[in-house]
Amino acid sequence: MTGLRVSGYGKIDTSRTLRFRFDGNSYFGHPGDTVASALLACGVRVVNRSFKYHRPRGILGSWVEEPNAIVDLIVNARRTPNCRATTTSLLDGMELFSLNGYPNAACDRLALIDKFARFIPASFYYKTFIWPNWHIYEPSIRAMTGLGTASLDWQASFYAVQQNIDCDVLVVGGGAAGLAAAKSSAQAGKSVILVDDRDAFGGWLNEGNHTVENISSEAWIRKQIEALQVAGARMLLRTTAFGIYDHNLVTLNQVHDDGRQDTLHRVRARLVILATGAIERPLTFSGNDSPGVMCAQAAASYLHRYGVLVGKNIAVASNNTLTDEVSAAMRRAGAEVSCIDVSELDNVTYQHNDLKLQLRNGIRRSVDTVLMSGGFTPTVHLHCQAGGKLDWRDDILAFVPRSDLEDVWTIGAAAGEFNLARALESAFESASGRRTKLGDRSWHLQSAWPIPNSKGRQWIDFQNDVTLKDIELAARENMVSVEHLKRYTTLGMANDQGKTSNMPGLAAMAAITGKTIPETGTTTYRPPFVPIPLGSFAGTQSGELFAPIKRLSLENEHKASEAVFREYGGWLRPAWYGRGEAQQHVQREARIARTSAGLMDSSPLGKIEIFGPDAAKFVDFVYYNTMSTLKPGAIRYGFLLSETGVILDDGVLSRISENHFVVSCSSSHVESVTLALDIWRQDQFDADRVFILNSTAQWATLNVTGPRSKDIINSASLGFTVDDDALPHMNFVSFEGVRISRVSFTGDRSYEINVSSNEAGDYWKKLTNAGREYGACLLGLEALLILRAEKGLIVVGKDTDGETMPHDIGFPIPRQKKQKEYVGKRSLFTDEANRADRRTLVGLSVDGHPLATGSHVVQHQNSGYQSIGFVTSSYVSPNTGGPIAMAMLREGLRRIGDTVNVYHLGEIRTAVVCNACVLDKDWERLNA
Repeated sequence: MTGLRVSGYGKIDTSRTLRFRFDGNSYFGHPGDTVASALLACGVRVVNRSFKYHRPRGILGSWVEEPNAIVDLIVNARRTPNCRATTTSLLDGMELFSLNGYPNAACDRLALIDKFARFIPASFYYKTFIWPNWHIYEPSIRAMTGLGTASLDWQASFYAVQQNIDCDVLVVGGGAAGLAAAKSSAQAGKSVILVDDRDAFGGWLNEGNHTVENISSEAWIRKQIEALQVAGARMLLRTTAFGIYDHNLVTLNQVHDDGRQDTLHRVRARLVILATGAIERPLTFSGNDSPGVMCAQAAASYLHRYGVLVGKNIAVASNNTLTDEVSAAMRRAGAEVSCIDVSELDNVTYQHNDLKLQLRNGIRRSVDTVLMSGGFTPTVHLHCQAGGKLDWRDDILAFVPRSDLEDVWTIGAAAGEFNLARALESAFESASGRRTKLGDRSWHLQSAWPIPNSKGRQWIDFQNDVTLKDIELAARENMVSVEHLKRYTTLGMANDQGKTSNMPGLAAMAAITGKTIPETGTTTYRPPFVPIPLGSFAGTQSGELFAPIKRLSLENEHKASEAVFREYGGWLRPAWYGRGEAQQHVQREARIARTSAGLMDSSPLGKIEIFGPDAAKFVDFVYYNTMSTLKPGAIRYGFLLSETGVILDDGVLSRISENHFVVSCSSSHVESVTLALDIWRQDQFDADRVFILNSTAQWATLNVTGPRSKDIINSASLGFTVDDDALPHMNFVSFEGVRISRVSFTGDRSYEINVSSNEAGDYWKKLTNAGREYGACLLGLEALLILRAEKGLIVVGKDTDGETMPHDIGFPIPRQKKQKEYVGKRSLFTDEANRADRRTLVGLSVDGHPLATGSHVVQHQNSGYQSIGFVTSSYVSPNTGGPIAMAMLREGLRRIGDTVNVYHLGEIRTAVVCNACVLDKDWERLNA
């Protein structure tokens, strides 16, 4: 024995040494070690401090169930926070830091907090920090919370590769049952993916000297792997299945210890077999959180996998016979082992790396390690994420997956089969497509749940410092639902997600409330199963790779005209034209567009085609107003709503023919509108009778607006001319390869010319040349926003929010008259939708400088102000001679003519409520 490393045990390379530092002290380990096994081998007991009371904490488990040993690490000058020491491979030169200890876990100046534990029980902060003001305490509390320290440059160094794959069978878990199921499926000719989160297949078989099918466990594992390789199965180690989503989408995160980026696999499997094993439950007794108190199977794992004997003088407290082999293994490795009756264990105290046991019969005993086992909880997380239900089994005192999922099956210990022969039998049955209810066991178990009103501090959640008394307090305050219990006490909300604490917590609440554990139920299992690095979710697609800037086909032409580009709704578009002071150019463009004409590239406007025999019925269903009465060649303005009745987008709909429509939606909403249309099509329409095609990228849209717009088009030699009789407002005509619509977003006579993107350059050149003869200007987005605000025309998402309905902005008629069913209809008639004091769209007139967008309209209430609305758009208008603004204001229409207060950054100004349209209120300019 060298230190606590035992020769003849373990599966690591002890011929090589790895140097590392923990909290400033130097240690060593070997290739194959985890951080936890190396620390244990070096005799380190205190690895962290608990989150709330700063109690010393040691290593409790051996894998993902570990609640205590969370560390920050630095490798190759890159800092990674909140790594679980039990699953993090040891690397040479690694620098490790404990958490919650100041300056470190071994010597924590904040340990004094534990002396005041009786005054800070569960949820004390809700009751304590409300007077005189929460903000007095907030800075200090926030400084003490949180776990690790994030590196500011992690984005530059870590992104995961992402892959999409599919298979017939995905087997999660490479233990005995998982290997058997994968082999049988692969040999049956199915494409198989086998994943395991460890660095070697075999699971529990690697934690002792076992015999499987009359050969050693090592030989049996090799045999299964060779057979899988021959059958062409794909096998992934260090790969965690952390979530199951709709349609059998399983997400896997694969870790590479050679410095490569992680890999995020998105797997679509026709059948998912879960062989995820079980988690050993701790016992609850006074002092069960002391360093040196560990789960029994974890101790076996450290011995057989890493050659680490966790103690020399060990006491074993267990309620089941599965720990008999653990005790025997500890003795064979050279430890002195004594077994304790669970019912006789009173309390444990920790002092100077020694543990003092107090038994109820008065006997005291000194040991260096206590191994405990309260039974095993099948790992049901993925089954529940897939929508599966659970059943309670009294024989193993645990929930097991119900056989209620057609394409997600659970086998082995995850199904409650802790007997090897029965686990293998369940694996073979899953591979053959048969399922039978097993349930036999050849081991013994007695109940050892938390006992209410027990003396001392018995720990349920080790990381979040939740005790049995906290659960009793929650029950007294009527937090008897398990979901309320979780949030009131933070039970199971640590980064281990309650893997060791949930079952004892549920059992405690059941006992306190006089219910059974099945009656008490479980909390909701949500992905991810274990914490996943943010870089894995981000992938390599960040910045423009994630959301690529969309570019105009005429970008070079705009650059030649000195356009200044800005990003609008994902598109890089001209904000204004000309160098120098921006507002000078914006004001000039807005003025010329009203007096002569403005030419604008509006290509990002949506062009979503809807066609098919039921197209007319479909547009009536998705639009707030009736659209099927449109005649071919006509255009109508309308709204698309969400199911909540809120405005999703506005725009115009053109009817090309009887069964063909084109939706022109907002530039920034093209993708979301296309998705919504496709979703609504699936709601009740035949996919063979309605078709949706987003053709936005195929068409360029060139806009000419202003009193000289018709003259410019007719003199531009475009191959066609326009006149008012053939093309009245809100109509379109088609020429060969060109569609020209008379529709306006400025309130002036306007034309939109839709041509192929490949031909846009030629048309743009002809229009700009013709425009010079009439003194027209090129029009950027900033000037356009002024023009539309002068007319009170909204931008959805800017002048509306997540509560705005059509009648709030002056469009109540379809709500009153449309009888057909349409998206959002029901929501438009709720009490909330009919409130008399809803916010409505108005204008605000103000002297001096413009109001700040986002300013609140306020009224006096008690000793302060209450917000009754907010400014949505604000500009200086060169065509009205002063500032203009639009706002959503409570009972806005009733307040027209009133003077209101507008608050921004401590300043109060006055404004007069007016109509949103402040220019050409009779809309005569449309035909000027």
